[in-house]
Amino acid sequence: MAIIGIDLGTTNSACGVWQDGKARLIENRHGELLTPSVVGLDGEKNVIVGKTAKHRLLTHPTSTVGVFKRLMGTKHAIELGDRRFSATELSAFVLKSLKDDAETFLSEKVEEAIISVPAYFNDNQRQATKQAGEIAGLKVRRLINEPTAAALAYGLHERKEGTFAVLDMGGGTFDVSVIEYFEGVMEVHASAGDNYLGGEDFLEALVSDFLAKHDLKKEALGKEDLQRVYETLERVKCNINAPWSSRLELTLAGRDIQFEASGEWFKSCVTPLLLRVRNPIEQALRDARIPLAEIEEVLLVGGATRMAVFRNAVGKLFGRIPSSHLDPDLAIAMGATVQAGLKARDETLDDVVLTDVCPYSLGTEVVDPGGSGRAGYFLPIIERNSVVPASRVETLQTVEDNQKQLQVNVYQGEHRLVEKNVFLGSIDVKVPHNKAGEETFDLRFSYDMNGLLEVDVKINSTGNVINHVIEQSPGTLSNEELEKSKARLAALKFHPREKEENIELLSRGEHLYSMYLGHERTMLGELLAHFESVLDGQNGTEITKARQQLKELLDAMDKGPLQ
Repeated sequence: MAIIGIDLGTTNSACGVWQDGKARLIENRHGELLTPSVVGLDGEKNVIVGKTAKHRLLTHPTSTVGVFKRLMGTKHAIELGDRRFSATELSAFVLKSLKDDAETFLSEKVEEAIISVPAYFNDNQRQATKQAGEIAGLKVRRLINEPTAAALAYGLHERKEGTFAVLDMGGGTFDVSVIEYFEGVMEVHASAGDNYLGGEDFLEALVSDFLAKHDLKKEALGKEDLQRVYETLERVKCNINAPWSSRLELTLAGRDIQFEASGEWFKSCVTPLLLRVRNPIEQALRDARIPLAEIEEVLLVGGATRMAVFRNAVGKLFGRIPSSHLDPDLAIAMGATVQAGLKARDETLDDVVLTDVCPYSLGTEVVDPGGSGRAGYFLPIIERNSVVPASRVETLQTVEDNQKQLQVNVYQGEHRLVEKNVFLGSIDVKVPHNKAGEETFDLRFSYDMNGLLEVDVKINSTGNVINHVIEQSPGTLSNEELEKSKARLAALKFHPREKEENIELLSRGEHLYSMYLGHERTMLGELLAHFESVLDGQNGTEITKARQQLKELLDAMDKGPLQ
């Protein structure tokens, strides 16, 4: 049975399988390799995922949502119409869509997957990703860091040895990994990143400046008007590398607005974000103890790295032109697919020893090491960028006379105060009565490649050992919630694959109808009504003819707003 590799992205997702000695990316039901990470509900409460849902963001903003990956590992609920979903459940819908596409392509059931995650995802976010896979009916064989996956794709693609930096900027996150590849060993020396720096932030900067320049406020605009602003400026962002300016015309809140979107304006809006790119790069190099001059190549992955301003900033920092030989939108999915092939022990793949690192420090709460007796201080046990799997032990002692119990609180982060770090869980341990400091205990943390943390507490005077696996982190689903989510997903109806193309075309037409005015809008409205009537007639030949006619018009109109 095949293991698929999945890139579960903020903006787009993709999957593949190792087949016939190479990574084969799988086309979705629309014949495309990228599936937008967008989920919606239609009027009949059917779940819509991907391209069809993306077209409904403008026309049905209260029942469609994207960019929910940033909420992974939180308890935040997202409303779609009259229903509420967690980011984990919404991600499960995307994973199920990819799983269905893979099963159609392979003509067999798919039950196992490798899923990529940002290198700087914390434990809560990683556990939530695994749970999303489980809800979708997948056993997650491994979570692989996105830059590591990209490096794996590059390393096996070109068989190049050396030390290189992988810069991964997708829709929602920016990750940096310093990786060495030699003699079949791919060793990650260090990772760093920013979970709130991605293409969506560049878009947000454009939107904020555009609204400010025209004295408009988000809360004063209707949802459709606001979504129109976002989609128009998203096109600007994707086309800004062209040498010419784009003249925009928008009707917002009853006002006709004309605006010149030039490269200079774009750069002025995003310069603060470009300055933030430097910090994770410097931290990764510092943690890896590798001078910048020893980096032989800089590899760019993630759709946002296509922006010329980003490439120029990186080029100036490293003093060389960065590389992107593979499609930056697909490199991570290719790497996850290679890892899936390795997991399946495909005989066409050479064995690759792949090491990775712990992205954050893991530790416990202790009293002030300065002697004040105040609690709330962080003691790292496994420090960030330790090679995993890792196991470390610290010997600690009781702090009160006749203390009956220890409460071992586990945290993840880099701040010296635990309240500034991420709480992962706690363990209560009984200890013999004794004077303060007389009872000692060994606290061992063991961390594996999938982000699973095992904690052992050994009371030295008795030899008793208490073992605890941190599985239920705050922000992830409990076992009961997980079973409810599985049942809810099983009960929800998804659009049939055979109707998907027609539904997508109607959604795309409605989307463009909301953007046009005058003759074009009238013509499009008539054609959409005609297509709906042909669909009602259920004549396959007539449907194919009408669908082609509508598609040709939509393709022509799609090029209109920025011309």
